[in-house]
Amino acid sequence: MKRNSINNSIRKVLLSSTIAVVLFMSIVTIILMSVFRYRTQGAVVTQMKENVSYIVDNKVEIAEREIKKYKSYVLSMANYINRIYRNSTSFKHNPVGQINKNIGHVLSLQRSMLNEDVNIPSIEDEMNKIANVESFWNVLINSEKDTITSLYLGSEAGFMLSYDKYANLAELSQNGEAYFDFKSRQWYQEAKEKNSIVLVNLTQDYFGRGFTFTCAAPFYNDKNEFSGVVAMDILVSDLQKAIINIDYDKANDNDYAFLTDLNGNIVASPFIDMNTETFENISEKNNIYNSIKDKLLSGTAGIESIGNAYVAYSPIKSADWVLGLYIPNDIVLKEVKYLNKVINRMVAIYILVLLIVILFVFRLSNKVSTKITAPLIKLNDDVKIISNGNLDRKAEITTNDEISDLANSFNSMTDSLKNYINDLTNLTAEKERIGAELNVATHIQSSMLPSLFPAFPEDERFDIYATMNPAKEVGGDFYDFFKIDEKHLAMVVADVSGKGVPAALFMVIGKTLIKDHTNLKTYLKDTFYEVNNLLCESNSEDLFITAFEAVINVETGHMKYVNAGHEMPFICKKGKWTAEKIKPGFVLAGMENMKFTSGELYLDKGDKFFQYTDGVTEATNTNNELYGMERLEKALDANNDKTMRELLPAIKADIDKFVGEAPQFDDITMLGFELK
Repeated sequence: MKRNSINNSIRKVLLSSTIAVVLFMSIVTIILMSVFRYRTQGAVVTQMKENVSYIVDNKVEIAEREIKKYKSYVLSMANYINRIYRNSTSFKHNPVGQINKNIGHVLSLQRSMLNEDVNIPSIEDEMNKIANVESFWNVLINSEKDTITSLYLGSEAGFMLSYDKYANLAELSQNGEAYFDFKSRQWYQEAKEKNSIVLVNLTQDYFGRGFTFTCAAPFYNDKNEFSGVVAMDILVSDLQKAIINIDYDKANDNDYAFLTDLNGNIVASPFIDMNTETFENISEKNNIYNSIKDKLLSGTAGIESIGNAYVAYSPIKSADWVLGLYIPNDIVLKEVKYLNKVINRMVAIYILVLLIVILFVFRLSNKVSTKITAPLIKLNDDVKIISNGNLDRKAEITTNDEISDLANSFNSMTDSLKNYINDLTNLTAEKERIGAELNVATHIQSSMLPSLFPAFPEDERFDIYATMNPAKEVGGDFYDFFKIDEKHLAMVVADVSGKGVPAALFMVIGKTLIKDHTNLKTYLKDTFYEVNNLLCESNSEDLFITAFEAVINVETGHMKYVNAGHEMPFICKKGKWTAEKIKPGFVLAGMENMKFTSGELYLDKGDKFFQYTDGVTEATNTNNELYGMERLEKALDANNDKTMRELLPAIKADIDKFVGEAPQFDDITMLGFELK
């Protein structure tokens, strides 16, 4: 194949990467523009919906506040009349005359009767006392003269009092006395039935003043019995000014707000003159909203698309009305059109910049490739010489950049490689020496432990066998057995804390002291007492030994033992292995003058004895589970028919099977004894 130069490769990489980036960015830009155009319209519409809903909610809050104000007025009137009933002696009579047609357009308090059968003298006292409400009404109607048209009350006794500058009851009178069936009116019946303040749906004023809604509340006598209803009529027109006047877009006068009642009728709209329209005409103009009528009357807030516009709506719960805001689509999409113009300009600028970049990279690639490759070629020549074995060669690059750093790294590498070769040679020699010494130590340690079996071939009274598998080259566990005389056999199993050479050396000391101090004249507890003090004297490494020693009369089976922090042995009687519950006591070399406790037990002919170190029960598998006492007991029972020489390897095989691939971290030592 034709060899490519680094110079050409760099030039190709720069040009191809630039073209690839340009193509990629162009594709990404087209996709992003499409996504942006699509999402922009959605975002603008979403923002518009949020703005419109916010405006509607604010207007609803204004309406709720205004309606609550009127409710508070009516409630105050009802409370005032209740006080008149309960404290009638505190109020003077305020005679009320019958209606007078000649006092129209003058505020006056007049009466009307439910029917001709009402006995005026019988109710005159009650009527004249309640008439004290006139002072309250006078203040209220003058403070809200552009909104409240009428104040009136209907008594269960059969009379009605009205405070109205239009003297509206006079228009209903035929002979100077108005017989007005107010008890059949909605405002009276609902307030009485619901026993609370009510708002009555929109109605046309009797005297052409526009549409009004009525707010009414019941009042009660001194016995807390229903006595009548007090009410006021409020013009919608002023409330319409506060709510309907919405200018969402000053550049477009096609947006507007409107009110409907829960019957689907338009209550207020900028296209309807509430002072001149009839209720029937207003209802006819409601057809434009039939497509979302169910939504408007659902009692919930929302925003819906109808044709080429959006309508946001929210209920005015205090009056059972719905406020809506109509926004044409051209208002919504006006911002989208502006953003499209901005995007088109950005695309044109982007294309121009890309062309300039391509031209610039084309000219720059030649200069860059030449500058980069020159020191690389020089470095390559130096590295070839070094790779041929000349570690004294130095790469000389003075560009003061990454290539110069690379050359310095090569120089450091050659120096390190030279040092490493020398160190490796020395380390290998030292490792071989240590390995040889450890191998000798392993053989020495192994030779110190009884390893010829059968140990006492001429003695058929017992069978004994022991093994020790160190975790490292040398271990800290040890076992020992020896005859004290022709009848007594001593057995020792011990475990030195720690691993390696220090533990092995301490093991030699411990094993020697225990064997030297074991005799029939000294109790085993005293033997361990002496050995413990001797070990404490030369224990500079703070090591300690857990040890178990037993002396058994091989003719009688009588066994004496002492335990210094070691494991409980297992005894097999009648073919069943069980752990002998022996208190462990304190360890050897842990503390001077420590006292130990001896114990004794009996073995019958055919009984077996098994002792071990914690490397057996604490052997751990890959799931971090311990081998444990329970598994050891099951393994002993499963191999009970074997001789001691067969039993211990079987237990070790069971441990290895349990541990699996997990490494051995502790020495494993076992001793088995059978009384024949």
